[in-house]
Amino acid sequence: MAAEHAGLYGGIEAGGTKFVCCLGTGPDDLRAEVRFPTTTPEETLGRAVAFFRAAGAAGPASIGVACFGPVDLDPASATYGHITTTPKPGWAGTDVVGFLRSALDVPVGFDTDVNGAALGEARWGAGRGLDPFVYLTVGTGIGGGAIVNGAPLHGLVHPEMGHVRVRHDRGLDPFPGGCPFHGDCLEGLASGPAMAQRWGAPAQTLPAGHPAWELEASYLAELLAGLVCTLSPRRIVLGGGVMAGPGLFGMIRRRTRELLAGYVSSPAVTDRIDDYIVPPGLGGRSGRLGALALAQAAVTSAG
Repeated sequence: MAAEHAGLYGGIEAGGTKFVCCLGTGPDDLRAEVRFPTTTPEETLGRAVAFFRAAGAAGPASIGVACFGPVDLDPASATYGHITTTPKPGWAGTDVVGFLRSALDVPVGFDTDVNGAALGEARWGAGRGLDPFVYLTVGTGIGGGAIVNGAPLHGLVHPEMGHVRVRHDRGLDPFPGGCPFHGDCLEGLASGPAMAQRWGAPAQTLPAGHPAWELEASYLAELLAGLVCTLSPRRIVLGGGVMAGPGLFGMIRRRTRELLAGYVSSPAVTDRIDDYIVPPGLGGRSGRLGALALAQAAVTSAG
């Protein structure tokens, strides 16, 4: 199949809540797309396989998967392509890559959901021509992907930017945090579920001027200031449902600059921070388009 259909790729944005599968070559050429809820591994991955098989002779040369995790990205590992310690019931230990390779007999590119979104933004969106570049998502969880030297950053495992520790003033914010592993890490304090637990209402229902938004901005700015000082990205993109909060971008930009306290003298931060901390250029399509980019890379490495 890979040799016969070398110009067409399949992408899977594999989320803990829903899967989005697409067929195409890029943002201007998406020929088919389907979405469905994430249920059991067998049912959900089976529906993805059925989508690509339905394309028949126009099927993809390769598949890219931008997957919720944590996942094993080490090609030398016996569990490469598996989901590991996820709290998603029934999914820990799932061999995503093996299932798709066996069913479709094509190369499979595999990375985290946020690394996939970062790759999509770097290829076609707000990160084009910028390296290093960071994409963060703030929603049901908090995660981050970094593009360094043109590729997603991997290491001992993959970056877990949502689980870094941030300053937590319990006098100001007595909420203990909602992360089942770390309590008051960033995700435990600032994800959508953490906001709902703290304030007793979903984040999207909290109005402008609610104290939730300044607190949220302060926590997220802690991470952004740390990333500026460590990875020194040329731009940071913030996506995810929580980022639709009223005035949140402006508050985060202001607080990030305050935390840096003039130490980082780049005009990108001191003068043009509105163009430095930005929403996704691809809107809600970053993940699935990043999955297409992973599919393209899989063909290259297989060849």
